[in-house]
Amino acid sequence: MKTSINFKAVKSDSEAHNFRRKTFDYIRKDLTGKNEYWSEEKLSGRLHKIEAYCKEKSGRKLQKNAMPIREAVVVIKENTTMQDLHKLSKRLEEELSIRIFQIAIHKDEGHFDRGTKEWKANYHAHLVADWQDLETGKTLKHQSFHYSKMQDITAECLDMERGVEGSKGRLEAIEFKIQKKEEEYLQLQDKIKDLKTEIDSKKFEDLIVKENDFLGFNRIKTDKTIDNYEKVFKSYMIQLMKAKEILQSKNKLISELQERNASLKKEIAGLKNKLSNVLSSTAINLSEREQYLRSVKDTLIKALQFEKLKQPQLFKTSKENMIGLVDTICQKVSVENQIPLSAFEELLKEKDMVNEVFSLFNFDHNLTYNHSDEIILPEKKKKRRRL
Repeated sequence: MKTSINFKAVKSDSEAHNFRRKTFDYIRKDLTGKNEYWSEEKLSGRLHKIEAYCKEKSGRKLQKNAMPIREAVVVIKENTTMQDLHKLSKRLEEELSIRIFQIAIHKDEGHFDRGTKEWKANYHAHLVADWQDLETGKTLKHQSFHYSKMQDITAECLDMERGVEGSKGRLEAIEFKIQKKEEEYLQLQDKIKDLKTEIDSKKFEDLIVKENDFLGFNRIKTDKTIDNYEKVFKSYMIQLMKAKEILQSKNKLISELQERNASLKKEIAGLKNKLSNVLSSTAINLSEREQYLRSVKDTLIKALQFEKLKQPQLFKTSKENMIGLVDTICQKVSVENQIPLSAFEELLKEKDMVNEVFSLFNFDHNLTYNHSDEIILPEKKKKRRRL
């Protein structure tokens, strides 16, 4: 399964579409609940900042034909998470200065196959980006090799590049492909059987041509009958040979896919074992562990910021309510991104992480909190982490 990313000027109705603020006739409402959203800022607010910064930095207004905010549609897998897309956003910013400030994962678009009536989902994500060059105040200028690199980064971050090791999504895709090829294989076998059965059936009696002779007797016209048989047999033999060739090809492809499928299963088993040990095993490379925790931290902080943007009143709260809110968001992020709760516990041991979480809340000025305050994560009520 391949992915791609292509940025274009953002549309005026982008937020309405991406965040499902309107009803659209081409979506399945029963699947809309599976969509996921994240936003750092509204389009109007970001555009105002871009225009002000351009004026401050260059002394000129932003050009009317400039495209300071752009949007990309990215092909994703069914199990692509918001954490994966935050990783992609971080790489785009670090390597190409593209700053993503809105993300929407859509799982409610697609179509029904005309033949099978089966739902074919169109899994994709919308990434809205700030395209301003912070050094000049103008829009970013990229060369063709930058756009090529953009594709490489996307495929790498979403684990959709050909040849990348271990991916549940890729395994499911191959298993699905095997199933389809096996169905085609069986259909071809049935077709060959039908052809052979038809050859042996009484349908060929219809090919016999009889005419009355001059005496009035109904007799077989040998030349016309033979001609009919030759035409039909020639047609059937061509069909039969083609079917056999396709059958051999499908059979070979199934074997290759099954071998690849077995290999992927081994890779996935190894990755699952690696994930279960990544936080506890001393044998795991420390840099890899730290990189994983940084990704978890980034995902959690962005989730908290998004909740604050949506419901700022919740962040003007007491210590007790803050603990419950952080617990709830940790649990939600854990489920949506397949992150073990132990990862959040590890993060909450760090003073910098604690300070960053506290900085998002606006407490009553008459109340003071120090690092003896506690957050108890879900399913870990007996183990307390100090803040």
